[in-house]
Amino acid sequence: MKKKAKKQMSFSNRIFYMFNSIFWIVIMLIILYPLYLVCIASVSDPDAIVRGQVIWHPVDFSLIGYQAVFQYKELWSSYANSIFYTFASVVISILVTLSAAYALSRPKFVGKGVINLFFVFTMFFNGGLIPTFLVMKNLGLYNTRAIIILMGCVSVWNLMVARTYIQTNIPGELYEAAMLDGATHFQYFSKVVLPLSKTIIAVLAVYYGVAKWNDYFNGLVYLRDRSLLPLQTVLREILATLQVDKSGDYMMSMADSAASMSEAMRIANVSKYCIIVVATGPVVILYAVMQKYFEKGVMIGSLKG
Repeated sequence: MKKKAKKQMSFSNRIFYMFNSIFWIVIMLIILYPLYLVCIASVSDPDAIVRGQVIWHPVDFSLIGYQAVFQYKELWSSYANSIFYTFASVVISILVTLSAAYALSRPKFVGKGVINLFFVFTMFFNGGLIPTFLVMKNLGLYNTRAIIILMGCVSVWNLMVARTYIQTNIPGELYEAAMLDGATHFQYFSKVVLPLSKTIIAVLAVYYGVAKWNDYFNGLVYLRDRSLLPLQTVLREILATLQVDKSGDYMMSMADSAASMSEAMRIANVSKYCIIVVATGPVVILYAVMQKYFEKGVMIGSLKG
């Protein structure tokens, strides 16, 4: 009887795993297909896209969309700006977040509950766009690179995840041993906490990096100098200027030299896919590099707290 029950259980497990695998494969395909469609559409003929012929593979291979996007003069400078903003912001954000998380993870930190309440309060309430703009302008940050780097520097959600990670994965005995050896909080944080927090650092890098890379609104509001604009703000302008206005005038040089309005519309139809590829490429690469740390760090950092 026991053998039959064991065999029956094994068979039911196999059935469950089979249907579970099929279900998640279908979900994966549903998620990946739009990304694949964008990639093949970006190198297809615009007319084939309009006719709906681009489904499984590129049709009449063409780079006309990329040519329209890459001829935009400010694209490359904005790309360099976004790389700088993202890198600098991620480094500062991780240092500030882990420092605050370490302080909030100390059991004998006086006033921890009040400070934690202040952090959580900012998750639900803020001063609004106009007061924030006036404060940033009075601080001398308006129209500077610092405003893009520092805006959104700390996410309270990421802070709580990092705090939980430190509490659950770095034993308190290490702190006691370090204090017995005469270490200060700064020495313990830099020589013990940071080296043992590589997993959560990778997770924070992905979270902060994706958020900063996709940020176009701060550049739109706080930057006047066009040489400082990030990539996403410039791509938004490219997408807008590739369209034809009501009078039939063309906003880009390539559209100006087109033979007709239909030619400009053809370019616009394929260029929007090219813009998506240009904008999301670095983010996909970042996630692929950090993927092995990402799942572990998210799960560990969200167990309790």
